[in-house]
Amino acid sequence: MASARERMVVSAALLIRERGAHPTAIADVLAHSGAPRGSAYHYFPGGRTQLLCEAVDYAGEFMAAHLGRASSGLDALDGLFEYYRDELQRSDFRAGCPVVAVAVEAGDPDKPEQSAAVRDRAAAVFARWRQIIAELLTADGVSAARARELAVLVLSSFEGALVIARAGRDLEPVEAVHAQLRSLIVSETPSARTNREPQ
Repeated sequence: MASARERMVVSAALLIRERGAHPTAIADVLAHSGAPRGSAYHYFPGGRTQLLCEAVDYAGEFMAAHLGRASSGLDALDGLFEYYRDELQRSDFRAGCPVVAVAVEAGDPDKPEQSAAVRDRAAAVFARWRQIIAELLTADGVSAARARELAVLVLSSFEGALVIARAGRDLEPVEAVHAQLRSLIVSETPSARTNREPQ
């Protein structure tokens, strides 16, 4: 059974992905997680900034594990889009990426130290996801330099598709980007050419 602290981190990540970072208050996290009132500063003496950082870390680990289970770059791509396609539909298009939310909103000029801490955590998560994708593509026979380029393209296109899909409450951007990226990876990955159709 998850501890109150763990429940708070998960709740923060879930709330941030649907509401954004700024609208997600510690009181919301306490209510969502069912953690005792007053426990926030016991578990997170660094306050809201620490909670945001740990929520980003949790989201990063969750998706890194998801990507890490893939057998190939193509499998990782399909899994990424399939997971979020389901999440968008299940949440009525509220579920976005919590890492994007904090990266976009971590720009408060009145609190540069807090903003930098959260932004740096988000940057580290994006770098890790790109590395996993690039390593899978390299294992598929793509050159290391090209795999790094493709990993950036996959991740940035995926995140952009999520934003557009949420705004329009329509899966078409997700479907279109998935199909285009899939065709590109198939064309550049010899081992993927026998597996052309999405799962």
